[in-house]
Amino acid sequence: MRKVAGSALAVAMALVSLKALAGANELAVVGTGDGIELLRALGAAYSADNPDMKILVPPSIGSGGGLAAVGGDKEVLARVARPLSDSERALGLVATPMFRLPSAFFVHRGADVADVSAHQLAEIYAGRIVNWAEVGGADMRIKVVRREEADSTLTVLRQSMPGWKDLAITEKSKTAVTTQDCINTVKDVEGTIGFGPFTKALEMELVVLRIDGKYPTDPDYPSAVTVSLVHKQGTVTPDAAKFIAYVKTTKAKTLLSSMGGVPALE
Repeated sequence: MRKVAGSALAVAMALVSLKALAGANELAVVGTGDGIELLRALGAAYSADNPDMKILVPPSIGSGGGLAAVGGDKEVLARVARPLSDSERALGLVATPMFRLPSAFFVHRGADVADVSAHQLAEIYAGRIVNWAEVGGADMRIKVVRREEADSTLTVLRQSMPGWKDLAITEKSKTAVTTQDCINTVKDVEGTIGFGPFTKALEMELVVLRIDGKYPTDPDYPSAVTVSLVHKQGTVTPDAAKFIAYVKTTKAKTLLSSMGGVPALE
């Protein structure tokens, strides 16, 4: 009986050791929801080349949440969609730009519109253009879907899109809490327009608008956010450093481009 108990204990201890080893081979990258699909694809590609390391990209806690986790030594790597502040850099945080993620505007296919001007977009969101026929589309009422004021895409639009800095978005609009909520609404409701981070997958169900003839992945497209990895100089691990180096490789950049991201310049 003692021999059986001893064997069971040995097996249990071995299982605990295996679980600890598995945990040691996982690297979490926490933070923004912007570009999460692209980063998960990067993580999967990296793990395919490095089977001993699994990159985890958990649901969004925002750029601020990711920075707080790394700054407070709770995590090793964060993903962020905004520049570091002077105070954050003073804490030893270092950002490595991965890719530009354009802020895309997308519409229900029934709108029959593919290209608008930046001025027309501002007029639509202000509620002064109310029918798609006014911009060359179908005779259909425009239904605006907006995001919460703190949303990172809206923040980028206010910083970069002509006419958006102080734009008062029409009250006749629906507020989408998440990017997926916005996409689903535009997909399901005729006449709707929304915005969010660009990915190639958007084109499968919606029309991604050109702005003044510029497609989201064009270099001079008017609005984009840069997604970066952030580490802390004093706590970065060899595994984290290896993944940071990977996102700069030609293979990683090719993958990003195929999904709609614009690889960051060196």
